[in-house]
Amino acid sequence: MTHSFAIFFAQATNAANAAATAGSDPSAQTPTQPWWYMFVMYGLILTMVYFAFFRPQMQAKKKQEQTIKTAKTGDRIVTTGGIHGVITNVKDTTVIVKISDNAKLELEKSHIDKITRAEAVAADSDKLTVTKV
Repeated sequence: MTHSFAIFFAQATNAANAAATAGSDPSAQTPTQPWWYMFVMYGLILTMVYFAFFRPQMQAKKKQEQTIKTAKTGDRIVTTGGIHGVITNVKDTTVIVKISDNAKLELEKSHIDKITRAEAVAADSDKLTVTKV
């Protein structure tokens, strides 16, 4: 068994040496890329990752912050926890939200997920008509 392994190893070594010497012919070598090619490729990949992942996320965050800054009394909101209500008072970093006739919550502005403007709610309610069947 050991003898057959030695023969196999010798044949494999001879094959590897033959392949190495065959590849030493300068005309048989594949052309290499310039030294700066790798840096350009990595730069392109990083640019694509930035524009595919990071930039849209930053733009959405900036838009959300701008929307929260313009929150005013009468706007309907949905919080990140899923609570629906109407803003009754706006403070520096918090808002008072009326969620029912007898319940009000003071929430951080950063927990506002969606805002529906009071004007949009009034315009939608004017368009609605009730038909009796």
